[in-house]
Amino acid sequence: MIATSCRRVRDLRLAANIALALVGLLLASGGAVQAVDYPTKPIRIFVPYGPGGVGDLTVRILAQKLGENLHRRFVIENRPGAGGTLAMRSVLDAPADGYALGEMGNGQAIATTLFTHLPYDVLKDFSPVSVAASFPVLIAVSGASPYRSLKDVVEAARKSPGKLNLGAINPGSTQNLSAHLFRQITGVEVTVIPFRTTPDLVTALLRGDVDVGFDYYAGFEGSLPDGKLRVIAVSGETRDALLKDVPTAIESGFPQYVVTSWNGLTTRAGTPPEIIKLLNREINRALAAPDLQAKARGLGIEARGSTPEEMGARLARDIARWREVIDKAGIPKQ
Repeated sequence: MIATSCRRVRDLRLAANIALALVGLLLASGGAVQAVDYPTKPIRIFVPYGPGGVGDLTVRILAQKLGENLHRRFVIENRPGAGGTLAMRSVLDAPADGYALGEMGNGQAIATTLFTHLPYDVLKDFSPVSVAASFPVLIAVSGASPYRSLKDVVEAARKSPGKLNLGAINPGSTQNLSAHLFRQITGVEVTVIPFRTTPDLVTALLRGDVDVGFDYYAGFEGSLPDGKLRVIAVSGETRDALLKDVPTAIESGFPQYVVTSWNGLTTRAGTPPEIIKLLNREINRALAAPDLQAKARGLGIEARGSTPEEMGARLARDIARWREVIDKAGIPKQ
């Protein structure tokens, strides 16, 4: 009798274990089916910049390749303004199903400090997918300028404190903060003048209203071939592929001055990990395509992906770095 009872207990335990194993297999199978079935409809990418800029173009060439590879439409929705909050809010307003992505990068890292009341936490409310592209800031002068290197600029600023002007677009932009960072690292007494648009900055450089300008390749490109502008340094860790004769700031004697702007794709926190894994794989595959690489190089962009974890860590580092620059520069928070 006792032996029979023991056998029944063992049988019940075995049955329970088998049932639990089957449930686990079913759940795993469901996750796999969900990943395989994604995407089944168009995917929206919310871009916090207007059409035509380097941030917009980065996503457009990536979206085109993703669409070709996955046979689904990737729809770009430009939502500029409010420090990127309009685009990021659109991602959070959508379901956590991978059909709403947002372009996120150092711009959102800056906004975390610059805006006192963001309607979200960039590190908690989003799930990074992959970095998509990186690009340095170019430091340029007029073709008629006597300055031919960063050392020339710094020496002139030290000889005549307060005389030189550095120009960049909107306060709080990466370009503008790059100018402030240069001033902070070198310790020179110069004035950073903000401009509404890159064309306004270029015009000021050509007129001699400002001595040095900070912007991306796409912004200065039109004035480089005829020598109207001259790039004296790039802010990346390595030389720009389109400007191989131009030294980095590191090579110019300023090893602390490294600025690499970047953009990537993120989605809402809570999105199934299988979907994030699939998206990450496909983004990295698209970025490695030779035709995409060629298009990116032509825009002065280094197209290279990452893991979700690497993108999240990069975002966190940039938040800390730009917070320090903003605080030291005394830029008013909004």
